[in-house]
Amino acid sequence: MARRERFIVDEQGERVAVVLDVAEYERLLAQVEELEAIRAYDAAKAAGDGAVALEDALADIERRRV
Repeated sequence: MARRERFIVDEQGERVAVVLDVAEYERLLAQVEELEAIRAYDAAKAAGDGAVALEDALADIERRRV
């Protein structure tokens, strides 16, 4: 997907926001969620606490997201 960056600037010309196509926004969200899952897995593995139920791991990820 070609990047077409569009910015909103303030009175001084400083970038304050970016406008994304919905498809690009959804793609970025999916990548962030995948990265969060990988980090949670890595943290659990490093802790060496043994197995954690998938439902518990997902609930923990959701709690940390807020």
